[in-house]
Amino acid sequence: MAGLLARKVEMTRVIKGDKFVPITILEVPTLKVVGFKTIEKDWYEAVVVGIPRKDAKLKVSKGKSSLPVNQFSEIQEFSLSDGKPEWLEVGSDITLDSLEGVEKVRVTGISKWRWFTGAMKRHNFHGWPATHGSKFHRALGSIWNRKPKRTHKWKKMHGHHGCQKITIKKVPLELVNKNASLIGVRGWVPGARNSLVTITF
Repeated sequence: MAGLLARKVEMTRVIKGDKFVPITILEVPTLKVVGFKTIEKDWYEAVVVGIPRKDAKLKVSKGKSSLPVNQFSEIQEFSLSDGKPEWLEVGSDITLDSLEGVEKVRVTGISKWRWFTGAMKRHNFHGWPATHGSKFHRALGSIWNRKPKRTHKWKKMHGHHGCQKITIKKVPLELVNKNASLIGVRGWVPGARNSLVTITF
């Protein structure tokens, strides 16, 4: 198995040795195998994992090799680079046992939406002088466009901020609680509380 779906709970810290280690608590809900992507049919190998709804009726229909998609609230694909494991079947549960021996993971989520923000907040500009007669405090400043007489693409300016897909690689796995279906990863994780993140390893 190469991945899990989890919801962000909150940030806290744990004691490791003689230091406080900041971690983010992630809750892993009930996960079911929806189906598979095969090389013969889809040109690649992957497992489709989903979070079933509360009133879901998980039953494979006749003539089909996967569970009905409308019975799941969230669905995600995870590539199978080493081939399909023998224990992995349609309808089987995905548990935290797949994290055995895993020390670092890759976390992907959607960052918080900051609406339309200025250049200082969006790009962490330090701003202009606050005293001595300055009339430009939080202004963007010159964008250096004499020729050609237009604004170049990808200039750091004010605009839409956040709501982007962010991936953090090689995040140490600090805590695994199988009884409570909780895991803890070191540092911050993109997204707000209760937002869905993807964990791959």
